[in-house]
Amino acid sequence: MSCGMMFSFCLLSFATSTVHAQEVKTTDKFALVIHGGAGGISSKQEWIENREKILTQALDQGTAMLKRGESSLDVVETVVRILEDSPYFNAGKGAVFNAVEKHELDASIMDGRDRSGGAVGGVRTVRNPISLARRVMTETPHVLLATDGAEKFADQFKDDPKIQRVSNDYFSTDHQRERLHKTQKQAKQKETDKMGTVGCVALDRHGNIAAATSTGGLNNKQYGRIGDSPIISAGTFADNETCGVSCTGIGEDYIRNAVAYDVSARMAYRGDSLKKAVQDILNGKKHQVRGGIIAIDKDGNIVTEFNTRGMSRAAADSSGRREVHIGK
Repeated sequence: MSCGMMFSFCLLSFATSTVHAQEVKTTDKFALVIHGGAGGISSKQEWIENREKILTQALDQGTAMLKRGESSLDVVETVVRILEDSPYFNAGKGAVFNAVEKHELDASIMDGRDRSGGAVGGVRTVRNPISLARRVMTETPHVLLATDGAEKFADQFKDDPKIQRVSNDYFSTDHQRERLHKTQKQAKQKETDKMGTVGCVALDRHGNIAAATSTGGLNNKQYGRIGDSPIISAGTFADNETCGVSCTGIGEDYIRNAVAYDVSARMAYRGDSLKKAVQDILNGKKHQVRGGIIAIDKDGNIVTEFNTRGMSRAAADSSGRREVHIGK
């Protein structure tokens, strides 16, 4: 081997080892934030207690995973699956009905290391849409698969325990059916009927950020309507250089204003803090954004903000912070 070739080989080996060292580098710092949807505040004690119980379970599970050094991607998927399996949130089991009394589910997930993402829209028989969204990210060159195409894609994973199939009525609950019928009798839909989502953002001990969002959508929504939750940059965004974001609220507002990406952009281009970026978006007068935002920046700072009557949320980090809020 010539000297020149040897020199190039050494440089390549050094670069490779440096990248590998960066990938396996760990710290004690981690952060986790979860939301269970913005909107109205339930007055039913049973509802409040069960939402708090499930959020606490999700927070404890995600925190334990982060402490063990598990990846932020695994954490956000696991946390969102817990919320999807609960009838007390508008995602998965507790999803709202559309106008024809069926369920259409949306979800997305994003990896802050390289901005890769996956999403599904309008799925009808996938028990945990967030896991199918992750398969879109890892098993296809695409970002978003919707309706029949997403259902057919799910057929490929018959042996995958995370991609379980269920009948559409699995997602039905008496509570959501009552909400649908009440809404259909009203002359105008209330703003609180337009909200409800679950989401999670995590910063792991390797410095990687991930975000995930899942929803049953809008109560009494038109058949085929897709909101912001499966739209990367609208309802979900993650970039290790800035932050991870998951949104909840009136999806059309978040799509029109590319809200999740806008949080990151304000930090990258204007030097805004995470808190300022989120607050300015939710308090803006020119372009209305109704709902809430949870986010974590690259330094582990956590933000939970909303402009509705309430937002269920939970947060924890390596400094010992731990909190669960139902409502205000």
